[in-house]
Amino acid sequence: MAKKSTATKAKAKYSKETYAYWYESMLLMRRFEEKAGQLYGQQKIRGFCHLYIGQEACASGAITALEKDDKWITAYRDHAHPLGLGTDPGAIMAELYGKATGTTKGKGGSMHIFDKERNFMGGHGIVGAQVPMGLGIGFAEKYRGTKNLCICYMGDGAVRQGAVHEAFNLAMLYKVPVIFVIENNGYAMGTSVARTSNVTELYTIGESYDMPSFPVDGMNVEAVHEAVAEAAERARKGDGPTLLEFRTYRYKGHSMSDPQKYRTREEVEEYKQKDPIEQVKATILDNKILTEEEIAEIDARVKKQVDDSVKFAEESPWPDGMDAFKEVYVQEDYPFVME
Repeated sequence: MAKKSTATKAKAKYSKETYAYWYESMLLMRRFEEKAGQLYGQQKIRGFCHLYIGQEACASGAITALEKDDKWITAYRDHAHPLGLGTDPGAIMAELYGKATGTTKGKGGSMHIFDKERNFMGGHGIVGAQVPMGLGIGFAEKYRGTKNLCICYMGDGAVRQGAVHEAFNLAMLYKVPVIFVIENNGYAMGTSVARTSNVTELYTIGESYDMPSFPVDGMNVEAVHEAVAEAAERARKGDGPTLLEFRTYRYKGHSMSDPQKYRTREEVEEYKQKDPIEQVKATILDNKILTEEEIAEIDARVKKQVDDSVKFAEESPWPDGMDAFKEVYVQEDYPFVME
């Protein structure tokens, strides 16, 4: 028998359209990732695969707080962000399959989804490497005189990287319009925060650089939206970066090969009682924002999107072998490429 959600009744603070987007986008992320996990087990998806199940509010809440011309960059747990931004699920699934119709034409795979049209500047496989890149993207917007910003995600394990601290320092020095987000799911690759550092309140790291830094309930999409909106306002005014620690939880392992021996089943079940999708669904129904029938329609629409994405990936062609030599260098007459 399914457990009842412990989500408390909450008064609606936003529009019907916002709540409907939150529910549908997070549900799409969840169902897509569940299907990706199944397909990985069937060896349809190979290589690395890091699922976002449980962390959906961290992406969905931020999307509603930002503008379409803002830039996004994250680590290798990167399927959900582009889904929320509107990237075709079929293209993402095809990329997981390694097909030519994928977001990076089958060359990137799970860890390297990219969508220029939606300003998603990619998932990145080197721990912490995306942080100075996010700084650079934000600096480019400042240099060009736009009001755009970059939101840069990292995991709790990345904050030990030196490049992260170098980026924080320069971001404050030059007042770069960037929002740094630590998606703290507690275990990095498999070691708890408490076992890796004396500093367990990760947002306080930003205070070393006089950066406005705050903890956020990453299981609550409204809390995420509000924190990102405030940080975005600060960035657009020219006041520089913010560090947000989204306290979240992944229900699955670090990757598909993770045996998860570092935590108990009871702990996982405890966090599932705070499920972000169930929280927003409860708010929607308690406040009669959508009817049960409308919720069912969304559920059906999401299921079809995911099913269609699998069909698209299955039917798509593999890349040609010679594609490995294309789009590697921008300069066509690059002198160090030999025929």
